[in-house]
Amino acid sequence: MVDTVERRGSKSAVALGLSLLAVTVTAAVGGLATNSGQQYGQLRQPPWAPPPWLFGPVWTTLYVLMAVAAWLVWRSGPIAETRAALSAYAAQLVLNAIWTPLFFGLGWRGVAFVDIAILWGVLVTTVVLFIRRNAVAGWLLVPYLAWTTFALCLNLAVWHLNR
Repeated sequence: MVDTVERRGSKSAVALGLSLLAVTVTAAVGGLATNSGQQYGQLRQPPWAPPPWLFGPVWTTLYVLMAVAAWLVWRSGPIAETRAALSAYAAQLVLNAIWTPLFFGLGWRGVAFVDIAILWGVLVTTVVLFIRRNAVAGWLLVPYLAWTTFALCLNLAVWHLNR
C-alpha cells in the first residue's frame, strides 16, 4: 500500500499547478468582468489610496503566495484532515473573485463592501486553519490578510466618497 506522503509526493507538481490555476482563474474573473484600472482612476479616492499601477504587482505576489500556501496544506495530510482548511480557502477564492465584478462591473460598492467584509472573516478562518495544518502555509496568507484589511478600508472610503 502506498502511504499518503508517497502518493501526495507523486502528484505534488500537478497539485501545485492546479493551485496556481485556481488563483489565475480567480484573478481572470475580475479582469474579464471589468475595466477596473480605468474606473479606479475615475473614482474619488481617499488621500491614502494607492496608485493604480501598484495593484498588479501586489496581487501577482499575493496570488503566488496563496497558491503555494494551499499546496502546502494539501500536502500536509489526507483529505479528511485538510478538507476544512481547503474548503475555507475555496470559499475565500470565490468571494475574492466576485468582488471586482461587484465593485467595478456593477458599481455596487456597498454590496462589494459586504462581500469583502465576509471575505475578511473567511480569510481569518482560513489563516487559522492553515496554521494548524502547516505553519508556513498559514503565514504565507498573512500578507493577503493585511492587503484585504487595507482593501476593506479602501472599499468603505471609496463607497462613501462616491455616493
